[in-house]
Amino acid sequence: MSSIYHRVSIRKYEDRPVEKDKILEILRAGMQAPSAGDQQPWEFYVVTNQDTIKALSAASPYAGCAVGAPAVIVPVYRKQGLRFPEFAQIDLSIAQENMWLQTDELGLGGVWLGIAPIKERMDHVRKVLDLPETVEPFSLFPVGYPAEGRTQEDRYDEDRVHFIE
Repeated sequence: MSSIYHRVSIRKYEDRPVEKDKILEILRAGMQAPSAGDQQPWEFYVVTNQDTIKALSAASPYAGCAVGAPAVIVPVYRKQGLRFPEFAQIDLSIAQENMWLQTDELGLGGVWLGIAPIKERMDHVRKVLDLPETVEPFSLFPVGYPAEGRTQEDRYDEDRVHFIE
């Protein structure tokens, strides 16, 4: 639970690679997420090639920080064979949050960069990674050892809680 209250967006990274076993732990956490009808629509592309990361960073006006990351995880979702395709992006959101919390637990940092549902961004990522038409890009998740430190703010607001008794 501590990662829920500790995790922040990290956009600057040390110039050192992330160990493959840590990447696999992050992906394991993502795949542990619940999904609609247990459809598990996710697949993950792990990008460490710096030229490809640079190309991915042009996917949105907010993705420039990906350039300094030693790795970018690109979650995608399958379009075929799903019982509840309309929930695939929600399923990926849960998986993405699990990944982010595990990233923090491992002493790493990351930032969730939205790609879906904006068609231009999705098309850009598809082209850069030469993705098959059977999947849709969901997000970019740059990961690395933090080169910046921030404290998470307390976001609890009791005015947003409504009990109906």
